[in-house]
Amino acid sequence: MHAHEDASGIRVTWTHLGADGPAVVRASGRVHEALSAARDGRPRCALVHGSLTVGTTRVEMTPVWGQVRPERAVLAEGPVGARWLGRSRWFRYEVHRWSPHGSPDARSVTPAARALLAALPLVPTPTWGRDPGGTGDMWTSNSVVAWLLVRTGLDPEAHRPPAGLRAPGWAAGLAVARAAEHGNRHAR
Repeated sequence: MHAHEDASGIRVTWTHLGADGPAVVRASGRVHEALSAARDGRPRCALVHGSLTVGTTRVEMTPVWGQVRPERAVLAEGPVGARWLGRSRWFRYEVHRWSPHGSPDARSVTPAARALLAALPLVPTPTWGRDPGGTGDMWTSNSVVAWLLVRTGLDPEAHRPPAGLRAPGWAAGLAVARAAEHGNRHAR
């Protein structure tokens, strides 16, 4: 696990893909990375999943099924794989926040952290695993992290994963956020 926090009070944590989840996540990630590396003509990298923490509040994108935190605040949901599959909870993801101490205290966080919390309901929900708008990358949890950083006005380069680790979806989040900044109606 790798974490980066700056004066904004927003911490980005990079965890190895599937570290705390089912073996199928790790296995499918390894297959995806092997195919991507072969296609791109580069060495394989370890894949990571990004999450954000603001004070004691954690922001994540996870599958809808299997959630064990009933106190989480679900802010958005989207389909996985194909839009029509999203009718089943087995093919849906959610963007949620949760805090072990209840709701975040807005007075105890920085202006950037307040802006990030305010942007949460605006997170776009393209189909997970698909390329939104021809960005060359697929939409994942890493896309949500990148989108929120750009939306909040923080430098995403300062929070990117450490060298040697790859965060699929990072470029998609950056592209969708920057397209929205320039008024592209397809960015959502």
